[in-house]
Amino acid sequence: MNIKRAKEEIKNTIEAYLLKDDFGEYVIPAVRQRPVLLMGPPGVGKTQIMEQVARECGIGLVSYTITHHTRQSAVGLPFIREKDYGGSKFSVTEYTMSEIIASVYERMERTGIREGILFIDEINCVSETMAPMMLQFLQCKTFGNQRVPEGWVIVAAGNPPEYNKSVRDFDVVTLDRVKRLDVEADYPVWKEYAYREKLHGAVISYLDVRRNHFYRVETTVDGVLFATARGWEDLSQILYVYERLDKPVDAQVVGQYIQFPKIARDFANYLELYYKYHRDYRVDEVLAGNPSPQAVSKLRFAEFDERFAVMGLLLSRLSEDFRDCRREDAFVTELFGRLKALKRKLSGEEGAASASVAAMVREERLLMEERFERDRAAGLLDRETELTARRLVSWLGSEEGAADFEEVRAAFAKAADSRERLVEGTAGKLECAFDFLEAAFGEGEELVLFVTELTAGFFSAWFIRENGCDRYYKYNRGLLFAERQKVIHEKIETAKGEMAGEGLR
Repeated sequence: MNIKRAKEEIKNTIEAYLLKDDFGEYVIPAVRQRPVLLMGPPGVGKTQIMEQVARECGIGLVSYTITHHTRQSAVGLPFIREKDYGGSKFSVTEYTMSEIIASVYERMERTGIREGILFIDEINCVSETMAPMMLQFLQCKTFGNQRVPEGWVIVAAGNPPEYNKSVRDFDVVTLDRVKRLDVEADYPVWKEYAYREKLHGAVISYLDVRRNHFYRVETTVDGVLFATARGWEDLSQILYVYERLDKPVDAQVVGQYIQFPKIARDFANYLELYYKYHRDYRVDEVLAGNPSPQAVSKLRFAEFDERFAVMGLLLSRLSEDFRDCRREDAFVTELFGRLKALKRKLSGEEGAASASVAAMVREERLLMEERFERDRAAGLLDRETELTARRLVSWLGSEEGAADFEEVRAAFAKAADSRERLVEGTAGKLECAFDFLEAAFGEGEELVLFVTELTAGFFSAWFIRENGCDRYYKYNRGLLFAERQKVIHEKIETAKGEMAGEGLR
């Protein structure tokens, strides 16, 4: 299964395990709550989905890579305790609390969240001395003589033996006590994630054409060569930073993340062309409605991969504004809700009519700061939600000196106007992109590809759904979208096959 389906299965499992009956007892008792064993290649996103699942389920997360631990830190240290059995005293070996189990209790104490996920990574790569402990952990949910607290679901992850020489096979007795999910790399699913996380346009457009380079692991006489989803994501981040610092990116830099020399060289060559297209086509001028006739003519007669790259440039630039619009909308929407609550208090509906506006705004800010710190400590905030919360706290802080509610309302109106201007500007850029592509291709197949990518992008799809776009709907309907999309994808696959036949540059 792909990582998206695996995430759904884990969420379903957690909801099932944490379901309680009318007496407050778990419907599935702890002894029947099989640990989830997530098996898949390295760098495919196993660890990352655990953070997403915990946030979306509103529960805690304690994560450990077990290969970083010794037997003593995982199980605890032995000590001698005197016990009385049948009137005789005996020295008995017991253990201090496991560091891992202690971390679960510490997380509950710090956040107040009593249920969560205990995630153990690389569980089948432990040392010989740790192997029995891991089997005991999966079978009995204990480390030493300490049991995982009730309400905490165990999820473990490991790599298949072809990816790691240190892998140990589990026996049937252990496997018969776990819920096993096998995960494979899946580019279309990863692409959804890449759009949402705003990975670099060069990475997405390159992998669209060379999908067989998305995840490759080969063993050669020179060692293991590999390109992974994690590598592409980390490379994307360094590309953004190097661009800001005006530093060059060549095959050696790419090879630090994509450790498959031929693929690294191929991407470096593509990246050079990607930057060249950016200079040649002047994307910002295109989106401002001022494309040069030379750019239109050049694109009209360009090869397939150049056309695809230019569309990637347009989408990448537009996606920045789509994301900004969603952030601004989330901020203004949340702010509106806060101010409505403040207005109710001031009108006396909640018995606070005598309080000053400044004092109530300050009280709201302090409450938000407290909630923000608690949720952040619990790991319940993703990057977008955290950004919105920070902006709200900052905005409320700037309004603590307001003399009356009308002053606060005026400040909110400015924020709402700023959102509307941003939306209007982004809608105009999208129209300009359609103008440019129509000038180059008429109503050709390239428009279907463009609409396809707008549909696939998380922020672009949100923007169009919220604000509409007549040109988008026109091509979605008028070009017999589903049928022509299938034909175009077949052509893309043929083109990719021809490129693969030429070999890696």
